[in-house]
Amino acid sequence: MSSKKGRLLSGSRSSEHIKAWLIMLPSLLLMTFFVWEPLFESVRMSLYKTRNVELVRFIWFDNYLSVMKKDDFLQALMNTFSYTFWSLLIGFLLPIVLAVLIGETRRCKGIFRTVVYLPNMLPGLAVVILWSSFFSGGATGVLNILLSAFHIPPQTYLTRAEWVIPIIIMIATWKGAGATALIYMASIAGISPELYEAATIDGAGVWQRILHIMLPAIRKLAGTLLILQIISVFQIMYEPMVLTKGGPDNASLSLMQLMWQYAFGGSMNYGKASAVAVTVTLILLVMTAIYSYFNRKESDWD
Repeated sequence: MSSKKGRLLSGSRSSEHIKAWLIMLPSLLLMTFFVWEPLFESVRMSLYKTRNVELVRFIWFDNYLSVMKKDDFLQALMNTFSYTFWSLLIGFLLPIVLAVLIGETRRCKGIFRTVVYLPNMLPGLAVVILWSSFFSGGATGVLNILLSAFHIPPQTYLTRAEWVIPIIIMIATWKGAGATALIYMASIAGISPELYEAATIDGAGVWQRILHIMLPAIRKLAGTLLILQIISVFQIMYEPMVLTKGGPDNASLSLMQLMWQYAFGGSMNYGKASAVAVTVTLILLVMTAIYSYFNRKESDWD
C-alpha cells in the first residue's frame, strides 16, 4: 500500500515538474533566441576576421589585441568608468531622496509621483536634443541666456573635457531618476504602519523615522538597483553620440560608442566590434560577481 502511495506521489511530482517546464518553455525559447544565441554569436565573431557579417578566417584573439592596442580603447575604457563614477555620485542617491521626501509628504502624493516620473515618459533622443539646446555654447543657449541676466559671459559646456561627462550623466539622471524613485516608493509603502506608530509613541521625529525605519527597509533593494545602474551606465551610448559625438577629442567616448564605430562607422569591422562588446560583457560579469560575493558575505553576517 505504501509503495503504491509512493508511486502516486512520485507521478504527481513528475506531472508538476512537466507543467512547470511547459510554463517556462516560451520564456526559455525567447531568452535563447534573443539573448544567448546573439551572445554566443558575438563571442564567435570576435575570434574571426570578418567581411561585414561574413566570417572569413579564424584568428584567435587578434581582434582583441588589435582593439586594446589603440589609444581610443583605453580612452573609452577610462571614460566609461568615469561615467559610472559620476552616475553613482550624482544619480544613485537622488532617487532615494525623492522617494523619502514624497513618502513623508502628507498631501498631493499622486501629483508629485507624476511630476517625478514625467521625464521618464519622454523619448530618450528627444531628451538629449532638449538638453543640447539648453547647454548650447552659443548666445542662444538657454543656460547662457539665463546667465546673461547676471552679466556672466556665454560659456561652452559640451566642448570642455572636464565638464562633458558630468553633464551627460546629469541628463541621464534627470530622465531616469523618477522611475527608480517609484521603485523605492513602492518598497517604502510596504513598511508596516505599526513601525511608524511605535516610533511616534517613542517620540521619534522625521529624521529618526527615515534613518531607523525607511533606509533599513530599502537597503537590500538599493544594493540590487546599484548593480543594475552600473550595468546600465556602463552601456551608455546614444547620449554622448548625439550630444558630443564622443568629443571633445574623445573625452566623452564610451566603450559602446566605440563598438558602434567599429561596426557602423565606416570600417564595418564586426569582428573588432564584437571584441569590444565581449570585453564589456566580461567586465560587467566580473563587477557583478564581486558585488554578489560581498552581498552574500553581508547576508551571512546578518
